[in-house]
Parts: sequence; C-alpha cells; structure tokens
Amino acid sequence: MTTTNVYLDRIIQQRWIAHGLFWLFFLLVFTLFASLNSGKLYDHLVNYLAMLPSQMLAAYTLNYFQVPKLLLKRRYLLFVLSFGVSTYLFSALARYCVVHIAEPLIRKEFSQESILEILSDGGYLFIVYFPAVYTVVFIMLIIKIFKERFEQKHQIEVLQKEKVHHELQFLKAQIHPHFLFNTLNNLYALTLAKSDVAPAVVMKLSDMLDYILYQCNEPTVTMQQEVGLIQSYIDLEKLRHGTRLQVTFQAELDNPNTPIAPLILLSLVENAFKHGAHHRIQQPMIDIYLRVADRELYMMVENTKVPQQFMEGIISANQGIGKVNLQRQLALNYYKLHHLTIEDTEEIYRVTLTINL
Repeated sequence: MTTTNVYLDRIIQQRWIAHGLFWLFFLLVFTLFASLNSGKLYDHLVNYLAMLPSQMLAAYTLNYFQVPKLLLKRRYLLFVLSFGVSTYLFSALARYCVVHIAEPLIRKEFSQESILEILSDGGYLFIVYFPAVYTVVFIMLIIKIFKERFEQKHQIEVLQKEKVHHELQFLKAQIHPHFLFNTLNNLYALTLAKSDVAPAVVMKLSDMLDYILYQCNEPTVTMQQEVGLIQSYIDLEKLRHGTRLQVTFQAELDNPNTPIAPLILLSLVENAFKHGAHHRIQQPMIDIYLRVADRELYMMVENTKVPQQFMEGIISANQGIGKVNLQRQLALNYYKLHHLTIEDTEEIYRVTLTINL
C-alpha cells in the first residue's frame, strides 16, 4: 500500500480529521474568493473565522438532527419549524460574531449594532447572513448524502459478493456427493461382479476426491488441472464399462495455465456418461472435445441416447442435479460471458459450451 493510500485510509477512518479538513478547505476557499476583488485577505479571514462557529452549529444541527431525526422520519411540521427557528438563530449568531468579534479587529470606527437590533432585523439576516451561513451547510448535506449512498451501494455489493461466494461453495458441496454417489454405484457394480479393476477404481477415486476436496478451494484452477480431472473420470468409466463403450476425448490448450472456475466442466462429462452409456443402448458412444485459445473456451459433449421405447422410468438427460448445478455455476462465475446450447434429437444429445475466460 502506498503512502498516499495509507493517509487516505486514515482520513476516512478518522472522521474528525475528515471534518477538520472540510472546514479548513471551505474557510480558505471562501476567504480567497472574497479577497480577489478587495485584496483584503486578513479582513475576510477574520470575518469567516468569526462566522465559523455558527456555520458548524448549523451544519451539524441540520445534518445530524433535523434531517435524520425529523425529515427522514416524516415529522415534516417539526422539521419546518425547527429549520425556520435554527436559520434565524444561526444567522443572528453569525452577524453577532462578525459585529462584536471580527469588526473590532479590522475596523477602527464603526457603529456597532446591539443584540436587540441584530435580532429585530430579520430581513437583513435572511438576505445577507443566511446564504453566508447555509451555503457550506448545504454543501455538507450534499456530500453526506453522496457518501451514505456510496457506502450503502458498497455494502450491498459486499453482501452480494458474500452471497455469491456462499452459493458457489454450496454448489461445489453438491458436486461432491453427486459425483461420489455415481462413482460408488459404479464401484459397487464392479465389486458385485468381483471385477479385477475394482482396486484401480478405488485408487483413481481417491486421487479425484483429493483434488475435488482440497485443491478446488481457490476461485480458479488451471485448465490443465481440469483436463486431468476429466481424464481421470473418463478412465474410471472406462474401467467400469470396458470395451462396450466407445469414448473419445480430445483437448487442445494453447496455454495449460489458463485459469477457470473449478468443477464447472465435470457436470457435462458426468451427464454424458450417466445417460450415454446406459445398458439399453446397443452401441454407446461419447465424444468430448475441448479447446481453449486466446482465453476462449469451447467444449462439445455428445452422447448416444436410450431408444424412445425404453425411456419410461429413466430420468431425461436434460434433468437432474448436474445440469442445474452447471447452469447456476456458469451464471455466478461467468455472467454474460458464456453460451450454453443443447441439441436433443432422437438418437443424440449434444451440449455445446463457450466461455470467455
């Protein structure tokens, strides 16, 4: 953090510093502008210093009592009465300070009004001293409104980011049992058949769970890691289905370290195997193609489908946790940066996904 940022953060955190700088700034600005024509810098400085207490009292009364406690709570009559009385009193106080404090310091011979004369000359107070006092008061009010709106907007953005973060964590947590459920079902089928590949499945599953549980906690992983996960999943399914299932997987990466939100692509692959390798399909086929070039991802997953006469009692390929999870993750991670298309024919189910990474 630079020295300038450190000072700015300190000013923002220490409100009294910010308020002190505010009053110093406007004191100097008003003094300089007033002295441009007359050249009497000292005289105007003394005058504005004399009015400063009434300006500050008026500013803090309006901004921290009358507006929040009366106006914003719809106590309109009390606000109008309070504002009318305060403008009169603070304008009179400003004139009193100028006449009885400032003028004796800058003028030798003058006629000094009494307090009664000051209070009785309401027209002069309104025309001359009301603008002198309340110009800076209204400027503070505008700054305070913008500051509160900015803080409110910032707070909403923080809450939205936290909500998105927690929702993403929840979606990732959904993937774990969903993936584990499918794989354990596969492993169970292999153990029932006393398959020799069951130990290899356990080892492969252990490696994948290690990646999903411990390596996917960051917002992004590399494309190389995701491709490795997909390949491991495909290897697991090949061990289960053997030669009856034809699977092709091609990945072209111009940069293996291209970042991507983790576990997004696995749902597409899971869905393809869940529905494209069904035992009722005579010649099951799954074709997966992945390309990343100039941070543009293109992925196509195509699988065969169960014949229509055998579809009763089988969950449709376009339903289930996988697709819903995928769509929500895409919306949260790549809002307006992705395009998902689905082609569902009698024989083929094809999903095409593009993401601007």
